[in-house]
Amino acid sequence: MSQESLTSLEWILRAIFGFIFLIIIAKLMGQRSISQLRFLDFVMALLIGNIMAHPLSDEGLGLKGSMLTMGTLVALYLIGVYLSLHSTFIRKILDPSPIPLIDNGEILYQNLKKARVPIDSLLSELRKQQTEEVENVALALWETGGEISIFLKPQYQPVTQKDLSLSPKGFDLPMPVIEDRKINQSLLMKVGKDEHWLHDQLKTTYNVTVHDVLLATIDKQEHIKIYLYK
Repeated sequence: MSQESLTSLEWILRAIFGFIFLIIIAKLMGQRSISQLRFLDFVMALLIGNIMAHPLSDEGLGLKGSMLTMGTLVALYLIGVYLSLHSTFIRKILDPSPIPLIDNGEILYQNLKKARVPIDSLLSELRKQQTEEVENVALALWETGGEISIFLKPQYQPVTQKDLSLSPKGFDLPMPVIEDRKINQSLLMKVGKDEHWLHDQLKTTYNVTVHDVLLATIDKQEHIKIYLYK
């Protein structure tokens, strides 16, 4: 209950009681809310954290009101989860469909903006999947939980044991020299090139300018591959 002051033992007991109650709330919400922080889970996390923090730091606030509020929110959460499982309309609101970011080796720039995913983050996810080139990707989806699912084209999928007799090629990670119309000056200097060389390569090989390029990469053999705005 709310009091003018609490003893050290009462503060400890309040923290223990609040901790146990939060564990019960988490168990009621289920494994889904822990493993994947989706839109509805994110809202619940913000609300529960804010509601529980105040009575644990302010002796003038009792736990009863916070517990009733959180119990109501959890009930609404479970109702929302149930409705999303049985209603397509509700599911689209609470769990939006995945957004394609790469389709058949092409970066979908408009969808990148829609998902608010910068080029750096997309390239980082590709590297985590040991994917060197965007053109190797058949499909990349921005999932509602914030992850990026990557599906390689059949010819670029991991080899099986029967393919181990093939001589592997040396690893070569292409580096981004242009990202969203901006030239990476430090990387150009690292490979011993300058802007004039890059402009000439774009003009002679692809007949484009830097302004047209969403992403351009260069490998150790100084081969440049570009991806234009779509």
